[in-house]
Amino acid sequence: MTLQLGSGIDCDIHPAVPSLTALFPYLEDHWREIVVTRGLDDLDTISYPPNAPISCRPDWRPRAGKPGADLGRLATDALDHFGSGIAIVNCLYGIQALFSEDLAAALARAVNDWIVHEWLDREPRLRASIIIAPQSVERAVDEIERCAMDPRFVQVLMLAGGDHPLGKRHLWPIYAAATRHRLPIGIHAGGAYHHAPAPTGWPAFYTEDYVNQAQAFQTQLSSLICEGVFNQFPDLKVVLLESGVTWLPAHLWRLTKYWRSLRMEIPWVDRSPTDIVRSNVRLSVQPIDGPPDSRGLLRILDHFKSDELLLFATDYPHWNFDGDAALPDCLDAGLVKKLRFDNPLATYGRLLNPMT
Repeated sequence: MTLQLGSGIDCDIHPAVPSLTALFPYLEDHWREIVVTRGLDDLDTISYPPNAPISCRPDWRPRAGKPGADLGRLATDALDHFGSGIAIVNCLYGIQALFSEDLAAALARAVNDWIVHEWLDREPRLRASIIIAPQSVERAVDEIERCAMDPRFVQVLMLAGGDHPLGKRHLWPIYAAATRHRLPIGIHAGGAYHHAPAPTGWPAFYTEDYVNQAQAFQTQLSSLICEGVFNQFPDLKVVLLESGVTWLPAHLWRLTKYWRSLRMEIPWVDRSPTDIVRSNVRLSVQPIDGPPDSRGLLRILDHFKSDELLLFATDYPHWNFDGDAALPDCLDAGLVKKLRFDNPLATYGRLLNPMT
């Protein structure tokens, strides 16, 4: 579907850090020296190898430099072209892969400051996710508190693959801080890669890794529900970014079935997983991983039993759709409006009322 509606909200756009040296103005002298002394290279290969075809649509790939590193092109190719009045930038940089808590926290702070000065200050249509280094929960909370003072930060960004299931209680201070500031937790494809992305070990090809991201999202969603995150933080919204969508009905059926038979194990989960997801979890539409025929996709979407779960996203500059087909043709105008306007506004409370 070619989108021509004005002032929509794009919930997943990816600015690229041009190089590690681009962060030097935002790093303290000590950390600049550490980066130079250690000979640290760029950290942007964790989620998307820059030269992989899926990392950038051919017509969006620049002649030089990294895809997504040029604000002018992002404004033209993504904001202007798709008529987005607001776009949320989610910077994917390999901070989560570092083993040093201190260095990771320093780089997260630098990336957030770089986003403010190089992107948000220069393009009023942009909002951003707060980048955190979960290696240190205490420092991650400090970074949320610091960045939340700027109302243009509307989300906290975490990755689907990491060292721990995201429902674990030692991470709850992050969710408490996010809830205090009305910030959803965005969980994006990618990970620290300290562990194999598949339960059977390391795959041989990037194709396998990318496909296995859906399993990581399923694991994290189950963890958040079963550990009781949404019971402890009933107002918390979690957005699954670049997770695909068609796996959700079957996974919820299975999770709800076993919750019914094993609920004595997790008595704090007092609602069905299906009900929790409908009230607290949202998914971006890119990539749409449904069948090519409209009837088949609509049947899957009907299993959601809700028109509030999906959020519009172009995933710029990644290559998940051809031409302008950011949404499938089978969606009616009313549902398109929900995806582009109503659902993002209901999810990101700071878009309408930015005061913290």
